[in-house]
Amino acid sequence: MKFQLDEPQGGNTISRHDGQSIWVNGTPHRQSVLVPWQGAVQDWEVSQLDALQESHFERILALKPELVIFGSGTRLRFVPPRLYRSLITARIGLETMDIGAACRTYNVLTSEGRPVLAALLLEN
Repeated sequence: MKFQLDEPQGGNTISRHDGQSIWVNGTPHRQSVLVPWQGAVQDWEVSQLDALQESHFERILALKPELVIFGSGTRLRFVPPRLYRSLITARIGLETMDIGAACRTYNVLTSEGRPVLAALLLEN
């Protein structure tokens, strides 16, 4: 019989979400956030999908993820590729999902030890 921890040691885990908050490592966040596989959760200064700009995605580059899981809010909506051109150029993948699917996918990938980042949009 093999025993494993449900939470990766030293990494971030998204434990809960609703329309107004996301809980990472038991701490609620009430605005959009960048959740790297390890290290500090960062506020992401965007509150509407239509307000996204290239600079919002360029900020992700410094965290050096292998893959970005973009949670587009309560429903699936796509961002124009011109906005995340810097990720494409750096050969960093971007997958778009609704926020629930993004949180679940992020947790699975971090449990596998993957260097993934969740960019989660909470709209006001």
